[in-house]
Amino acid sequence: MAGRATRDHLIRRGWIKLLEIKDSDVRIMTLEQCRDAVDKGIHIGGAFSATIPLVSLFYGAVMRFDVVNPTRRGQDMFVLSKGHAVAPMASIYADLGYFDRSVLKNSRSQESILNGHPGPILPGVHISTGPLGQGLGVAQGFALVGKKSPNFDVFCITGDGELQEGPIWEAVMFSSYKKLDNLCVLVDKNAGQLDDTKQLIFPLLNLDKRLASFGWRIYNVDGTQYGTVLEALEAFKYAPRDGRPTVIICRTRKGYGGYSDFMVGHKVEIPDPLIEQEIALQRRRREDRVSEFLDFLSELDSRAEESTVREKLLAVAGGMNLDIVLKGDKAREINPRVVQVTTKRAPQRDKKIAYDANQLPRLDTSKEYSASSVVTMAMKVFARDPRVVSIDADLGSTSGLEAGVGFVDMGRALNVGVAEANMMCIGEAFAAMGYNTWVSTFCPFFDWKVLRRIAIGYQERLEAIGMAEGWLSDGHGLDLTLLATAPNFETKTNGATHMGNDDIQVFDGIAHLKIIDISCPNQLLGVMKWVMEGNKGLVYARIMRAPSAVIYDHDVVFEYGKGHVLKEHSDEGAVIITSGRGVHEALTAAKELEESGVSVGVVDMPSIDEQLLLDLYDSGKLIAVAEQNNGYIWSEFRKLLFKSKETIDTTRLLPINTLDPEGRPQFVHSATYPQLLSQFGLAPNQLAETIKRRINT
Repeated sequence: MAGRATRDHLIRRGWIKLLEIKDSDVRIMTLEQCRDAVDKGIHIGGAFSATIPLVSLFYGAVMRFDVVNPTRRGQDMFVLSKGHAVAPMASIYADLGYFDRSVLKNSRSQESILNGHPGPILPGVHISTGPLGQGLGVAQGFALVGKKSPNFDVFCITGDGELQEGPIWEAVMFSSYKKLDNLCVLVDKNAGQLDDTKQLIFPLLNLDKRLASFGWRIYNVDGTQYGTVLEALEAFKYAPRDGRPTVIICRTRKGYGGYSDFMVGHKVEIPDPLIEQEIALQRRRREDRVSEFLDFLSELDSRAEESTVREKLLAVAGGMNLDIVLKGDKAREINPRVVQVTTKRAPQRDKKIAYDANQLPRLDTSKEYSASSVVTMAMKVFARDPRVVSIDADLGSTSGLEAGVGFVDMGRALNVGVAEANMMCIGEAFAAMGYNTWVSTFCPFFDWKVLRRIAIGYQERLEAIGMAEGWLSDGHGLDLTLLATAPNFETKTNGATHMGNDDIQVFDGIAHLKIIDISCPNQLLGVMKWVMEGNKGLVYARIMRAPSAVIYDHDVVFEYGKGHVLKEHSDEGAVIITSGRGVHEALTAAKELEESGVSVGVVDMPSIDEQLLLDLYDSGKLIAVAEQNNGYIWSEFRKLLFKSKETIDTTRLLPINTLDPEGRPQFVHSATYPQLLSQFGLAPNQLAETIKRRINT
């Protein structure tokens, strides 16, 4: 027994010495990466303080990862939440064979796939991150998936500066509540940030006690030593688990492991002489570490009974891509091995959801239905496919998702409470794992900052799919639907903060987001069936809150970018274009006008149909764009006309929306639905009167 304990001790000593050698290699590669960057820039302080946790994770035999197929389910996953540490992570990924070392040159340039923050365009990276505290939320989402079969663990590195972000604490609370003991977070507690690299602007005193109070298992370690970090990682991986997620607080400092005090900076451009000086010093340190390890092996050689230790360490070195050069039986050199790229293009994913269309609800056209009830009925059918997941943020009763998906499997119907940022991050995680994911809250409550980052990651996924040498293939985009409840005037008396008259104008600036404003229960079913076809990307679907009449037939087929003419006459002098509940008001207005001898057409524009808009303009008719918001269709119509026409006849264009009299955006105060219609001239009788007046002038 004593002999075995001695051997284990010697192996651990040798392993740590090898990690220190690998540490030098990673730091040298990181500095060379900075030297060869287009701007010679790097977030050096946080990059160097994160090196020991990163090297411990990837070379400490703790993580189970598949470099050949990084999307294979069942392997452990990693999220670099503190995206500023991308340089050492990229050095490690190149060393492991995710991509060629040439990628490390000319980084941050237009031609490079290696940016200042990590993203899915880089092989092996699953999400885009920066320093904004969202990576932990996504890691938590991965951990939720990892609780299902096949099980896996999730590791995440964040920084103490990042812990000042609110979404971090949303994830901290929910992870504990969901007993995600397969989640391990390493905090790079380097006690610095951008504006003050020597101390935190908001001191995180007693961080271990704070996190423990939320139900986390705490390891508070010296982050400047491999032994302590590795010991904590092994305790997470192999010790019995009790439902608590784990945090390893790595106490270190900005720029740790560097020589010059220049290495303490946040984002710096390192002059060439200083880079060469630093690289030379790092190489000298590596030589010393190699010498120490070789002396250690020599000691083992003198103890024949420890030959198994020597053999084990030679194998460990090989696993770290370190070549130990032997002359005779003696180890003489330890060289970094340059490996070939082994990551292959991920297998295609079939994203089409399987369901029995005959089981979907068939709506009675004589009745009214709330959108939430339709969603619930439909999800009871769609969610029989285990790839359908929903996440609500304390508004499940308005979306209908939780009741529908939960009817099939409560494990796939999550409610995160009042934590919209966390909801969206969890949704992205499930979507990245191949699920058809639905997240929902009131339309003004979606977090723009989170959505923007998700869209950036989605774009990088599309770029990786489209590249000849890309690591992702078809089906590896994101199927993420944001079910936006209570848009337009639907919240009525709730208050201005809840009124959704401005959300689509704001979110229209998010690249790749498909915006849909739904007017009818059957149209909603059509949109849901369209999403279930798969590969629809990021969808922002606005659904009404109160019950509404059925306008479309049960077999309506939704097509994104397609408007619908609901009412037309050969002699009509005007057309009303609208969406959402405004369609119902427009149809009533058209009926009133028809009774007074005026023929008016009605067009439902759930998503922007550019050709139909141009055709309507070219018809010579009066075009009334009536919207219960700040004029989303009107804005898109104007952009289209400016792009397509040399001259525009504005006398035939009539916008009626919630913009103020000078045409500027504004918010809407609470009131009853009839009062809101009346305030903005959108009641049927007002629409009819306004159109009649314009036609007669």
